[in-house]
Amino acid sequence: MEDQHFKFSPSVIAIPFLSVLILWVVFWWGIRFQIDIESYGIYPRTLQGIRGILFSPFIHGNIEHLYNNSIPLLILIAALRFFYRDLTFQVLGYGLLFTGLITWVIGRESYHIGASGLVYVLVSFIFFKGIRTKYYRLVALSLMVIMVYGSLVWYIFPNVKEGISWEGHLAGLITGFAFAILLKTPEYKKMIRYEWERPDYNPAEDKFMQRFDENGNFVNLPKPEVMEELPANMHTTNSEYDVVYDANSNKYIIIKKNSI
Repeated sequence: MEDQHFKFSPSVIAIPFLSVLILWVVFWWGIRFQIDIESYGIYPRTLQGIRGILFSPFIHGNIEHLYNNSIPLLILIAALRFFYRDLTFQVLGYGLLFTGLITWVIGRESYHIGASGLVYVLVSFIFFKGIRTKYYRLVALSLMVIMVYGSLVWYIFPNVKEGISWEGHLAGLITGFAFAILLKTPEYKKMIRYEWERPDYNPAEDKFMQRFDENGNFVNLPKPEVMEELPANMHTTNSEYDVVYDANSNKYIIIKKNSI
């Protein structure tokens, strides 16, 4: 897959914007109509809590909670759409589903809400998938993600910060890692710009490399030989002939101009 396959489209902006907009609309709706939407979160190992698998990512406890999830989602969903276009909806859809399901299984007996589990899915998937592809642009993306969001790894452990669902974070990390292994991407290949980047490149046949010995020292080629003698009637000012250097044989060739 070449660089030209990474193309910007309006969906790179539209999908993350609409996703975050939905979160803010739900938050406003709950405040405006005084609805206890937190009860629609994941409550582990209860039948009523199963509905939270679908609803909990859209529910946030306060404006700070919502804001802290909105910025990473805008950035990470845009990156996902641009670099992994064909996997966008699989990662987002199944990511929400499996993260919620794992949280329902392993979570504490409390309501688990928020889209932070999806943030962990995206960070985990983008990082591990980029490393696995070994494609230079995706590896660079992985390194950027881990530099910006690497500190999130601390919040998959219990008792690091009061009031957070570390179980949801851990579930998202596990889900993203699994997706990075199981979801298939095209075979990424760097564009070939130089001869030495080709798989069949043989340095022994490279004329430039032949100018160096086994220790990397520059060596001069033997003095070129004349392949054929000058015609008897040819003078140095004769415009009918040209002297051409043949690099393959390391010789000068005298030929008529009309035979070139």
